[in-house]
Amino acid sequence: MLFETGREKLRQNQYKEALEIYQQALVIRREIGDVKGIAETTRALGLVHAYLGQYSSAIQLLEQSLTICQELINQECMSKTIHEIGKVYYWKGEFYKALDFYQQSLAIRQEINDRAGIGSIFNSIGLVYDNLSQYSQALNLYEQSLAISRELNDLANMGRTLNNIGLVYTALGDNLQALELHRQALVIRRELNDKSGEGYSLHNIGWAYEQLGDYSKALEFYEQALAIRRQLGGNASIARTLSKVGSIYYRREQYSQGIDALKQALSIFQEVGEKAWTGNTFNSIGSVYKDLNQFDQALDSYQKALAIIKEIGDRQTERLILSNIGEVLAKQNQPEVAIAFYKLSVNVTESIRSDLRSLPAEQQLSYTTTVADTYRLLADLLLQQDRVLEAQQVLDLLKIQEIEDYLRSVRGNEQTAQGIPLTPQEQQIRNRHNEILNREIQLGRKLAELEKITPANRTSQQQQEIANLRQMQQEMRGTFNEFINSPEIVAIVRQLSPRVQTVNLAQLNNIRSDVLQRLEKKAVLIQPLILEDRLELVITTADSPPFRRTVAVKKQELNQAILEFRMALEDPNSDATIPANKLYNWLIKPLEDDLTEAQAKSIIYAPDGQLRYIPLAALYDGKQWLGQRFVINNITAMSLTKFNVETAAKPRILAGAFATGRHNFKRGSTRFGFSGLPFAGLEVENLAAMMPGTTKLIDREFNRATMIPRLPDYNIIHLATHAMFVTGQPEDSFILLGDGGLITLPDIQTLNLLNVDLVVLSACQTGIGGKLGNGEEILGFGYQIQETGAKAALASLWIVDDGGTQALMVAFYTALLSGNKKAEALQKAQIALITGDDSVLGRSANLSILAQTRSGLKRSVASRLHHPYYWAPFILIGNGL
Repeated sequence: MLFETGREKLRQNQYKEALEIYQQALVIRREIGDVKGIAETTRALGLVHAYLGQYSSAIQLLEQSLTICQELINQECMSKTIHEIGKVYYWKGEFYKALDFYQQSLAIRQEINDRAGIGSIFNSIGLVYDNLSQYSQALNLYEQSLAISRELNDLANMGRTLNNIGLVYTALGDNLQALELHRQALVIRRELNDKSGEGYSLHNIGWAYEQLGDYSKALEFYEQALAIRRQLGGNASIARTLSKVGSIYYRREQYSQGIDALKQALSIFQEVGEKAWTGNTFNSIGSVYKDLNQFDQALDSYQKALAIIKEIGDRQTERLILSNIGEVLAKQNQPEVAIAFYKLSVNVTESIRSDLRSLPAEQQLSYTTTVADTYRLLADLLLQQDRVLEAQQVLDLLKIQEIEDYLRSVRGNEQTAQGIPLTPQEQQIRNRHNEILNREIQLGRKLAELEKITPANRTSQQQQEIANLRQMQQEMRGTFNEFINSPEIVAIVRQLSPRVQTVNLAQLNNIRSDVLQRLEKKAVLIQPLILEDRLELVITTADSPPFRRTVAVKKQELNQAILEFRMALEDPNSDATIPANKLYNWLIKPLEDDLTEAQAKSIIYAPDGQLRYIPLAALYDGKQWLGQRFVINNITAMSLTKFNVETAAKPRILAGAFATGRHNFKRGSTRFGFSGLPFAGLEVENLAAMMPGTTKLIDREFNRATMIPRLPDYNIIHLATHAMFVTGQPEDSFILLGDGGLITLPDIQTLNLLNVDLVVLSACQTGIGGKLGNGEEILGFGYQIQETGAKAALASLWIVDDGGTQALMVAFYTALLSGNKKAEALQKAQIALITGDDSVLGRSANLSILAQTRSGLKRSVASRLHHPYYWAPFILIGNGL
């Protein structure tokens, strides 16, 4: 009866009362010789000590309980106690040790077919994988646990599991889904009157709001959680919420309040031995000092955080700390060492992404919103140091990261799994730093082992050793700064120069031979990088390694010019030459001498940021458009574009069109209504007239069931219909079919286009979703097309004109039939519209295109087509050969 009262107090999270009752129960059970009861009560006492953050005492009591269970040969008793020991090590942040105990417990529970116990242990093991950033394994275990809980109607474990799945979604970047899961868990926990669980759910709802940037809401829920946790008296849980409160104050630039809360939390975490939270709190304190420009204190805090985090294997936090260290070093004007730490951060990030590949496509989310920042900062520093080869590789990885952030379904490739190689000097910096970290880790482990012994049971020698180790820890303050300024590191840094670069030369030679030199017209690769204070232009030619040109234009000014140019491009009555020339002077003029020296005729272009919203061909040099001088071939990233296969000699076209009727539907929270495009049907008829053997699918025949099975039989897929690629919401993007059906962006990935040379979207709006973001949707569309096996796509950047589009398409296919490569054919089509080429426009007229256009373009006024509104919207993405 007394034991049951203690259990009720524990269920109500009245830990101190439960402790007293269990101690009384233990005395009675010892008196009556109830050995099984002694094991059960000792285990309960251990659990109470753990809830109170007294981990050393908890483990001692649980080990006593386990010994009794083993003597009784009671498997249920053994599995429960082993599970509880694993929990204590998990709370201490010793994840691998926790995993070992959990797996021992799972083996016993499976042997005795304890379904409830199996569900509970799946949940616990999932938590370990979650903390090790192995999200696929974590979700798999949570889903198994949730299924068992539903089967058994185990509401308590269901609430815990929903909470834990929500935490994974937060880590993966889907905070709205996380919020919904935490709310479901909160309902269950309130129904069970589980105050401790309620505190956890409130805390995690606050965390989701923090990730969404709603700091007021986050603070509101953190304070609710803190009130409950203070009422219950669990020091560790109080500290967790205090730590988050401190982070909110930091984000709101209330630094004094933030650091006070963080230091209070840190003191508790160190007292109870919670390693993961101690490491994270040191990292947060470091960030406060960083923003206050107190760099020595920042580096000291980051170093302490890193020693703890590396020991427990938390890669997600490790990459953040390494990036933070890189940022501080850059601010201290130590770019060489900052580069080394940024590289280490990127490589940890790439290893996490590699693990994410095993997740289902819909769950391969952007696991952080700040990952790409590290790549951009690293590329910036490398360019400042004229280490352009390395910067070029980072730029490629940056594009892949941005695609991942947008699509949330990128499959990793061989290069991304490898990360960024370190120079020999950077390897020395890493090795020396690891030596210091390892000393701190070993010291911390030794101290933790001694501190497991309760003060009453320590010998005087052990007490003295603890005092010595604590003193050594204190003396290690400032170790990182001493390391950075040591003669050895200073000497290593001096060896780092623009000549010391680590890009694989075979990779560079592949770019030259397989890409730049394969084109019949000599090509160059241009990769801009938009930074806050300047624009960097990285150019690679067939005869030289990459080099850079710097343009003194701020990001805000550049983006404003891009917006003005877009507005001019979308207005056929505007003078687009003025904004086009302004951007030309920033993007191309600094490279003119380089282009002349390389005798360049083609540009392979990997735009950055909002530059993705404008066609390079529409820049104006004062005399002519850039597209008249160069063949332009856009790419997503070099590592994702294969130029070693050329277009099939004979085009085989499958052409679909939405020409008549109207379709209304909803995507996400937006309602759409689209009418048919009369000239889309005519466009497809014209293609069939030009190219016998073309398969036409118009209106209701243009549907998934009819079209998709035929895709592998053609090398050109031409879709004359509406499409929308939405900024920030890839799942809402679509291509509209003639029967009202949709092909979504995720659907594209499932298509089989291995034999397809080109996908043409002759549609009203592709490329953007009505607002300028960072252009990831354009990258994402190009990437998805390439993932299907197709070599290239032709898509528009703004709402296109029916008449101009059809004239351009006739000119494009005419050039393609004449034996031109895809990118060359696009250039010739654009030039035909710019110059009013009678040979092409006459063919258009004969095909009844210009004379019948909705916008009233007739043969006599075809000269209006010279405006880039008509000829510039389409860009070719991928292999333009």
